Amino acid sequence: MSAWRKSSYSPVNDCVEVRQGVGIRDSKAPATHLPVSGQAWSAFLSVVKAPQN
Repeated sequence: MSAWRKSSYSPVNDCVEVRQGVGIRDSKAPATHLPVSGQAWSAFLSVVKAPQN
C-alpha cells in the first residue's frame, strides 16, 4: 500500500496529504480522510494544471 504524501509546496505543519486508492486528509487531523475516486482525482488535477487565462 502507498504512503500518505504531501505537496513540496506545503508548509511543514499545514498541509493536505494524498494517498493513492484512499483519498485526501488534513495533516492536522490524520485519523480521518475524504475518499476520492480515481476519476474525481484526475478531473481535479486537470483543472489545477490547466493554463490560467
